[in-house]
Amino acid sequence: MLQPTSAPAPTGQLPPGVHRASDYESLARGVIPAPTFEYIAGGSGEGVTLAANRAAFGDLSICPRLLADVTGGSTRLALAGRDRAHPIMLAPVALQALVHPRGELDVARAAAAVDACMVVSTLSSHRLEDVAAATAEEKWFQLYFQPRRDDTLDLARRASDAGYAALVVTVDAAIQASASSALRAGFRMPADCVAINLQGYAARSESRLAQGQSRIFQGMMRSAPTWADLEWLQARAGLPIWIKGVLHGDDARRLRALGVAGLVVSNHGGRSLDHAPASLRMLPVIRDAVGPDCPLMFDGGIRSGADVFKAIALGADAVMIGRLQVYALAVAGALGVAHMLRLLHEELEACMAMAGCASLADIGRRGCVLRSSREPGLC
Repeated sequence: MLQPTSAPAPTGQLPPGVHRASDYESLARGVIPAPTFEYIAGGSGEGVTLAANRAAFGDLSICPRLLADVTGGSTRLALAGRDRAHPIMLAPVALQALVHPRGELDVARAAAAVDACMVVSTLSSHRLEDVAAATAEEKWFQLYFQPRRDDTLDLARRASDAGYAALVVTVDAAIQASASSALRAGFRMPADCVAINLQGYAARSESRLAQGQSRIFQGMMRSAPTWADLEWLQARAGLPIWIKGVLHGDDARRLRALGVAGLVVSNHGGRSLDHAPASLRMLPVIRDAVGPDCPLMFDGGIRSGADVFKAIALGADAVMIGRLQVYALAVAGALGVAHMLRLLHEELEACMAMAGCASLADIGRRGCVLRSSREPGLC
């Protein structure tokens, strides 16, 4: 079992001073070794998109509404054929044993404790079958296309056999530039930190390039998925497919026409194309492109219940939490992740109550989210 590179193992007790979900980020700085923290916290390149994700939330304000009776309020919703207690899910995050030896196994326990669906990464530290067996609660599996189609299909079949309810296919990360902050901090992936689910599969080919060929176009992109690959997988996967990494309206419409189960508006947490737009800014664009009935999730920069509120106001049905789950895991294991999720849920409820929204549907109807003074109001 993998161990964190030099961080002390979490005690499993809640630390003092945690009052908001975002407090776990500052506490994690004292627990996770600095180079590893920079790797987790950083984005691709110089982090322009990473910063834009957070800045986009700051450009929105929430207007309180007066005298609303919200005593019958609830955060419940129906999504992907299930009734859910709240719209907060756990995003796929790779190699969680970097910060905690039980990694995804503890995250699965935390998700089950607070009725949150966990999306397990292809690049998890623990076998997808073991994470599925850790609890009986619903889980989804995030899938990366592999260089060989047979390996991609085998991952999908393993997920189905293990009981995962859906596939979340990430399509925006064929190339990932390293974070400059992590490189400057001297981060190196530990030799024993491996993506265990991929053992036995073919690695990306490092074939010699012919003279004049591009290391990018004819090299790194040689095994990148295409629309044909997605259509091939959709015909064989045997599970509902969500597509993660959608930022353009034309792509969203084409995916909708293909009949995928839903879309995730995401820029890979700022870890794919640097200078891509903030996910939150593109969320209304994607909602307009696919219409009101397409299941739509959001990923990118959420640190509070107010952020969840804003994402739902702009068109998301539900949201995914990425880095915060890693920070909470590092600080206090499964208990920390469950506590972080409970805080986010309560922060969302408090925000809804003060904005006069008794349901998630009210968030869009009540006209409470406004842009900053630099831009016209949304409502």
